[in-house]
Amino acid sequence: MPELPEVESLAGFLRERAVGRAIVRADITAISALKTYDPPISALTGLLIDDVSRHGKFLDIEASGVHLVIHLARAGWLRWREQQSTGLVRPGKGPIALRLILDDESGFDLTEAGTQKKLAVYVVRDITEVPGIAKLGPDPFTLSAEGFAEIMRDAGRVQLKGVLRNQSVIAGIGNAYSDEILHVAKMSPFKPASNLTDDELQVLYTAMRETLWDAVERSKGLAAQDLKSEKRSGMRVHGRKGEKCPVCGDIVREVSFADSSLQYCATCQTGGKPLADRRLSKLLK
Repeated sequence: MPELPEVESLAGFLRERAVGRAIVRADITAISALKTYDPPISALTGLLIDDVSRHGKFLDIEASGVHLVIHLARAGWLRWREQQSTGLVRPGKGPIALRLILDDESGFDLTEAGTQKKLAVYVVRDITEVPGIAKLGPDPFTLSAEGFAEIMRDAGRVQLKGVLRNQSVIAGIGNAYSDEILHVAKMSPFKPASNLTDDELQVLYTAMRETLWDAVERSKGLAAQDLKSEKRSGMRVHGRKGEKCPVCGDIVREVSFADSSLQYCATCQTGGKPLADRRLSKLLK
């Protein structure tokens, strides 16, 4: 799933290419992806794009006071073309959910792989009309150390992995970067948030900011189609089960859940003790 660094980079990529251009056409080809009806998506036709920004994992294309908001979910992606096809895409055929064409003949397709269709598109006049944005917690780049400490203390016995991934608590961090942040901080994903000392709070806060910022910096200037591979290559533990930890050389381990998994290094994060699973593990440090 694209998370804060990739969506931030996509926003920058589109800002350079689309701001100042007029929207010629926006075609929805996957009806399930469009979550709003007023204004209709046809209202985008002829509008000039003023800005492209990010709210958590949401991409926001603002055009003359109307917002085209996109959440790529787990399997969605944006495919940019300097020479966009002007042909109509048949609804329900292929992976394309939305096609947007600009006045210089460039544009993009929103695509979604797989059968779980969760990609979401909103056309709104106010971004707070998007339920997911209205519920977002603070952005990691604007969150102060004091605010972060307060969030962790208020989370009680909730495990660190869950707190970091909760979009209503902190916006933009998902499964992959929560693994990376906890590895950098050398903390167990199962440690309760309220158990952190003041020093540990500062370590985790710094790890969060630096991990996300480094990922954004690595992605700067990359074409949209290169962001996924850059994300994978920059991971230390996430998605690297069975490989060597780049810090200590131990084997990266995995804990599996019903619809996701986490990866970690036992030597770096759990005192050398493997985590069995979320229910059975007694490791809190």
